[in-house]
Amino acid sequence: MGRVLQFSDIHFGCEHKVAVEAALDYAHATPSDLILITGDITQQGLPDEFEAAGRWIRRMPEPRFVIVGNHDVPYWSLLARLFRPWKAFERATGHPAHDHQFLSPAVMVRGVVTARGWQARANWSKGVIDLDQTRKAAEALRQAPVGTLRILACHHPLVEMIGTPMTGDVKRGDAAALIFQEAGVDLITTGHVHVPFALPIALGDRCSYAVGCGTLSHRERGAPPSFNQIDWDAHTITVTVMAWTGERFEADKVWTLPRRQDTRKARTAPDPNAPGEREMAAS
Repeated sequence: MGRVLQFSDIHFGCEHKVAVEAALDYAHATPSDLILITGDITQQGLPDEFEAAGRWIRRMPEPRFVIVGNHDVPYWSLLARLFRPWKAFERATGHPAHDHQFLSPAVMVRGVVTARGWQARANWSKGVIDLDQTRKAAEALRQAPVGTLRILACHHPLVEMIGTPMTGDVKRGDAAALIFQEAGVDLITTGHVHVPFALPIALGDRCSYAVGCGTLSHRERGAPPSFNQIDWDAHTITVTVMAWTGERFEADKVWTLPRRQDTRKARTAPDPNAPGEREMAAS
């Protein structure tokens, strides 16, 4: 029924140049419903890094959906970090940082920002999620038409994954994950930790899944450069890690996840043609 290709943590400035080009070739050779990029498109938020990232993103097939990561702030400009942390990202990608949404008959994606230009704690790379934004995003996803795969996209894993090489340490992450689970969100797609995973979130019916993506940079943490191919039908979601062998991307780990069954009836589901229901993301 559908396919999303998820890329993350490309870190232009220390990107794996050969793997980045091969990923672009794979995306053009593999039909998909959406190219999803879950943050950290640059290393230090420098102008030349954003320029390179923007060129690469625009070379990707349409439609595309991009969210910000903690590296996508102007690292060396305190004023920009404080007052306009996402201006360079939005200019380079053409995608808004906040309240970003994509809807097609197959899939709906909503983005929520978990990165911050600054925080009242020493490590600004950690995640924070606003619960008002969470509820707004959850309600939008809950209104998706029957049969549509519902995806929340953010940069930091909301729930800590055991065995990953670093932590997102997201403030209010557990509370947000519960809100999304109760809204019937199928996948919470993230990056940040540079290793792939696909695990049920231990809340409710356990049919909301945390899906993490690897990196396309030289900032490897025990795993080769990779990205995720997410396929689904009415009953199953399959997450395949496409890992770099040194010459090409090949299928590596595969997770097969039972899909939550939507009990709403088509006649009582939201009208996708109603005003405000079909908000297509700009590419």
